[in-house]
Amino acid sequence: MLFLITFGAIVSLVLAMTWLKLPPFVAFVGVSILAGVAFQISPDLIFKAIEEGMGSTLGSIAGILAFGSILGKCVGISGAAQNMTEVLLKLAGTRYARIAFMMAGFLVGLPLFYSVAFMLLAPLVITAAAKLKQPATFLALPMLASLTVTQGYLPPHPAPLAIMMEFEADLSKTMLYGIAIAIPAILVSGLWYGMTTKNITTPANQAFIFVRDDNSPQERSLSTFTSFLIVLFPIFLLALGSFGAPYFPSLAAYLSNPIFSLFMSVLLAGILLKRIGFSSDELVSSSLVSIKDIAGILLIFGGAGALKQVLVVAGVSQAVADNLGSSYMNVYVLGWAMAAIIRVCVGSSTVAGITAAGFMKVILVNSTADPNLMVLALGAGSMMFSHVNDTGFWLFREYFSLNFKDTIRSWTMMDTLVSITGLIGVLVLDLILF
Repeated sequence: MLFLITFGAIVSLVLAMTWLKLPPFVAFVGVSILAGVAFQISPDLIFKAIEEGMGSTLGSIAGILAFGSILGKCVGISGAAQNMTEVLLKLAGTRYARIAFMMAGFLVGLPLFYSVAFMLLAPLVITAAAKLKQPATFLALPMLASLTVTQGYLPPHPAPLAIMMEFEADLSKTMLYGIAIAIPAILVSGLWYGMTTKNITTPANQAFIFVRDDNSPQERSLSTFTSFLIVLFPIFLLALGSFGAPYFPSLAAYLSNPIFSLFMSVLLAGILLKRIGFSSDELVSSSLVSIKDIAGILLIFGGAGALKQVLVVAGVSQAVADNLGSSYMNVYVLGWAMAAIIRVCVGSSTVAGITAAGFMKVILVNSTADPNLMVLALGAGSMMFSHVNDTGFWLFREYFSLNFKDTIRSWTMMDTLVSITGLIGVLVLDLILF
């Protein structure tokens, strides 16, 4: 009976988002209440579970997302993303432009949310494609693969961060394993598969060609060094905290905490932006805008946490763990498949990842699986087969002016390869390390 009600809750969640078009937060809370009633949980316990689920989920990630969003906004308004891309293009030259954009996508994708990074880099790719007389989709796919991988695999992006907190995984190890898996995933899905899209010659949307007025006296941009410094500084602090633990444990405890590292990075970005002419009012205003940008994501996390806690109170997670405990199915494959199915049904990779994490937590505790690799398995699954119910699908189609068939052939297949390659990477690392 537990499994039947749980299956009904998942179907109800999918229908609420796709058929009724309810906002994810409303759908999560509504399904949480209905599931609690179906499980015959008392009203007091249902709402207590919802409160606890929201609080525990948001308490661990709200600060990180807020500082990460502010840092991303600083990268955007300072021109750091454009600066790094132009530098990489100059170093790579025309022949290796795809590699340059692939590297730019990875560097810019580390601190920025996907949609922000996409809207910063896509016009640069479209402009470069026009100048180099190359198909825009062919040039863009390696960059998009990099953005997709960083969004799905690497904290502090919302879904992998939430999954990491749920599994109490180690940030440094998750990042290290994630980068190891990300490299082949990008090479396969972006650089290699992107070669097959060379004959998609449809001109991209010319409205998105990037024009930069270098003669404007009001132009304010960072130097090459400071552009890279802002983007890579939080990663440097986290790495220093992890590797410095044996030598300066007290300081390392601060540096290895993502909230502290992002806080220091935001302070550094603010100082550097003020040096090139940004006022305090402008920085405060951009920070407020960035906080508004993540409000919807935070609500999704809160709603998913509520449903997870209701399922925990009902004993579903433990029942799933007990039934699968004697199963021969690989737990990483199970987690990946669960996230992939939810992703295909709902469209949101964030919803897919954190919903699957709620089911997999107890299973993980009762298995020998590594929590860091499980984060990556669910992250990979949440990237599976983006199609018409995913906003990224339409964003890509609008910018690159493709028909439905070519969008599926390029964007959807690239996402699918990211997902499958990620799972293979997790299984290979598990074989090597454990």
